[in-house]
Amino acid sequence: MRQKEIHPALQPFLEGKVILLNKPLEWTSFDVVRKIRNLTRIVKVGHAGTLDPLATGLLIVCTGKFTKQINTYMGMEKEYTGTITLGAVTPTYDLESTPEQHQPINHLTDEMIHAATAQFTGPIMQVPPAHSAIKKDGKPVYLAARKGEDVQLEPRPVTIYEFRVTKIELPVVHFRVVCSTGTYIRSLSHDFGKALGVGGYMSSLCRTRIGTFTLDQAQTMDEFEAEINRLKQSEG
Repeated sequence: MRQKEIHPALQPFLEGKVILLNKPLEWTSFDVVRKIRNLTRIVKVGHAGTLDPLATGLLIVCTGKFTKQINTYMGMEKEYTGTITLGAVTPTYDLESTPEQHQPINHLTDEMIHAATAQFTGPIMQVPPAHSAIKKDGKPVYLAARKGEDVQLEPRPVTIYEFRVTKIELPVVHFRVVCSTGTYIRSLSHDFGKALGVGGYMSSLCRTRIGTFTLDQAQTMDEFEAEINRLKQSEG
């Protein structure tokens, strides 16, 4: 794809910029990339780490020459906050599918819930969700999972530096996680519910930090669009 002529005020984006954005709920990470391409007319745009549509929070987007740094940002430590709903499971491990296999949770105590985090702290082996973009035989495995096919994925090493329950409002458990790249919080939520013997799924997620970049430094999509429009008008 050839780079089209762009507005003079947007030339720095062509040279290369790192943009910190708060991904809106129900947007895919590529929706954000596509929106930035449309606003700036820059062809070379990429993000540094996918967020699922039902997750919000920090998304690093690089333009121009800075796209070469994407792998560096992707390898950085991540921090998330969110909620796990106990007492049921979903095929996607989140609310993209309907909760099923409901189980009673009346016997769960705060002590049991806090104690269950310990087995998921430190270096662990984690099986990614079948409904994920991981490729097997050249195709994303979620395509097979959506057809109801049995998807077998091998466990992968990840590191959970911190997994802390911050509030308990059963069936909802609020958490904070600091982890290595490659960690699936959906899998962590599913495995946490399984460890408690009642099932669980991720019911909300927000990425609050990537390396030293934090969510409070990020713009909303509306703020970014307004900034681009101001730049165009300033040299219009």
